[in-house]
Amino acid sequence: MAAVKRVAFVDYHLDNFHANLYIRQMREVLPERGFDVTACHALQAEEGKVWAQKNGVPYFDNPADLNAAADYFMVLAPSNPETHLGLSRLVVPFGKPTYVDKTFAPDLATAKEIFALADKHKTPLQTSSALRYTNIQSAAQDMAPLSHMVAWGAGGSFAEYAIHAVEMVVSCLGPQAESMMRRGTGDQSQLLINFSGGRTAVANIYCNADTPFAAALTSQKATRLVPQEGDLFLEFLNAQLDLFDHAKPGIDRAESLMIRRILDAAGDPAALNGFVTLGNH
Repeated sequence: MAAVKRVAFVDYHLDNFHANLYIRQMREVLPERGFDVTACHALQAEEGKVWAQKNGVPYFDNPADLNAAADYFMVLAPSNPETHLGLSRLVVPFGKPTYVDKTFAPDLATAKEIFALADKHKTPLQTSSALRYTNIQSAAQDMAPLSHMVAWGAGGSFAEYAIHAVEMVVSCLGPQAESMMRRGTGDQSQLLINFSGGRTAVANIYCNADTPFAAALTSQKATRLVPQEGDLFLEFLNAQLDLFDHAKPGIDRAESLMIRRILDAAGDPAALNGFVTLGNH
């Protein structure tokens, strides 16, 4: 019988949607891949220990003990990206393949610092929203090259959920975004993004509303409306398990950094009055 591939969850507080979903999918939906959560640690330790006992996962206060019980790390805290750098500092130095949940970092400088930490310790590391792995990306590949794209995303707040629509756009059009403008600061925002070669995109972030994830893809020959279909997290989790199996990131880091550049620019008041440049690619 093959040995279990051991994953450790590192989180702010473990009783959240992502932690509960990922462990269930590993154990019940993708058991053939051979992964299980065998260790965990949380900044909110007492709550984390309750979650650990409930899910039959050993809890470790000491990072060295956590490392001894794991082959791979998942830095979660999906609602607290401000903790990702500190959590990464706990586990990235061990050099084991590591996934960092969305939103990767609270700003571009921190995002670069996490990647620099991974480089220092030769740690295979990637980050992604689940909206990178959908039928929308498959349709975009079929229609390539795209000249324009409109994406729709929903969620409870712009700060936490804007990444989904932006991830859709960048994963389809690439990291060569040049400038962006924002319209609206309330529950309905639009990000207008200019890419190299005259390509354009609009990312609609409609919070606290019944808005499905979807995209309109335009090539020189056609426009196609593509609603997101299927299990949103299944291919996403498969991709992170591929990172673990192959010890090699499957995402261009330039795309992850451009997503953060766009989100940073969206918070710039100047973007409400006109296009702002997005800096180096």
